[in-house]
Amino acid sequence: MRNKGSKTPIWQAIADALRSDLAEGRYSPGDRLPTEADLADRFGVNRHTVRHGLSALVEEGLVRTRRGAGAFVTAAPTDYPIGTRVRFHENLIAAGRRPDKRVLQVEVRSATTGEAKALQIAPCDPVCAYHGLSLSDGQPIAVFESLFPLARLAGIAQALSETSSVTEALRVVGISDYTRASTRLTAVRATATHALHLQLPEGDPLLRSTGVNVDGSGLPVEYGRTWFAGDRVTLTLDG
Repeated sequence: MRNKGSKTPIWQAIADALRSDLAEGRYSPGDRLPTEADLADRFGVNRHTVRHGLSALVEEGLVRTRRGAGAFVTAAPTDYPIGTRVRFHENLIAAGRRPDKRVLQVEVRSATTGEAKALQIAPCDPVCAYHGLSLSDGQPIAVFESLFPLARLAGIAQALSETSSVTEALRVVGISDYTRASTRLTAVRATATHALHLQLPEGDPLLRSTGVNVDGSGLPVEYGRTWFAGDRVTLTLDG
């Protein structure tokens, strides 16, 4: 790589070598590349030269960097419709992705004033809070909290403990279908907890979706808040 007769700049040769690694599948979308120090050792150059080579891949959209975390192979964002029928598993399967959910906690507590208003119940009425992590092809894409009115949905806590699917849990307690009544999107920064679950640096951009789902008679059955990793999901309006 240090051949004085070479007409190719060293940083460009590094970019070419890493580009070949990506093309050959040595690293998959979402994978973290070796550190600048490791790449400097591999190519026998200083870290500044490595950084120059990585910058070329960033400009091409092949790699993205996170301050303090390193360089990662770019993964195509997951398309996620947020129309009147929001179904996590169906949405990801339709996008050609493998969906998965991890239950973080299912608890019963009192509703806050805002939650009670959204669910059309009295403040301090009991709700079931379902905290979880949504994944696409094994990569975490969102943290969520879903709230359900216990008086209206007896048995929902047990149903959620037995299945990670909100749709299936609602079916168990007698809600065969539901639709999205409202959705509000807000740009926020990742808290320390969000960063831990989503495997990204604290302060990274997130897109928070706040929504209410209703049954066939228009009564709220779920009030949900979801924090999407900003660079891993493309929210689309599905009329």
